[in-house]
Amino acid sequence: MPENRFTGRSAERYDASSASMFAPEVLGPTVDFLADLVGTGSVLELGVGTGRVALPLSARGVEVHGVDISADMLAQLRAKPGAEAVEVTQGDFATTRLRRTFDAAYLVFNTITNLTTQDEQVDCFRTVADHLEPGGCFVIEVFVPILQKLPPGEVYRTFLRTEDRHSFDEYDVVTQILHSHHYRYGDDGTYELSSAPYRYVWPAELDLMARLAGMQLRERWGDWHRAPFTATSEAHVSVWEKV
Repeated sequence: MPENRFTGRSAERYDASSASMFAPEVLGPTVDFLADLVGTGSVLELGVGTGRVALPLSARGVEVHGVDISADMLAQLRAKPGAEAVEVTQGDFATTRLRRTFDAAYLVFNTITNLTTQDEQVDCFRTVADHLEPGGCFVIEVFVPILQKLPPGEVYRTFLRTEDRHSFDEYDVVTQILHSHHYRYGDDGTYELSSAPYRYVWPAELDLMARLAGMQLRERWGDWHRAPFTATSEAHVSVWEKV
């Protein structure tokens, strides 16, 4: 079972720390894509968190059921307007079983990498397949590993540096684990450090996981706007269909 890292203060400040992901130009295309895919059907969100996607998608008339391992994150969701329309279940999204099926399921914002072993990621695909109607779709949004952009022998990549924060990833190419490190600096000269492991996964590897679960790739894009996926894409939105 993956570690529950989103508790207490982490859950309370999650929305603020991810503010850029709530911006209309980011969230709007995500919700549009999913709403276009499912219409007014039903969807299962894995790692629903504080409801960043689930709530606006539900407001579009989609029936949303969310699964999340963190009771604290779900408490944040339940405190928001419209939360009563989103049914939630606390549990490990790689293995939690519900007594129903859905028209689609989705994992966004790199959440698949919270499963830090290949076995857990394979289990996730199989769990999703068991919850999909025939022809149902599974959508994942995740970054493409940037190893080809790192200098030879380098394993560190800074992705955010401001006056009060320094964030960087440390890659282990043997285990496919990256540790994401975050230094937050206070005005008094002190700092707070948080680190977390994630398992990066290649698009072709995800396709094989889908095949093992009885799904096949239907489409792959470079972003939620359906930009072409190319060799230089830094992320992808992939859709697999249950056959």
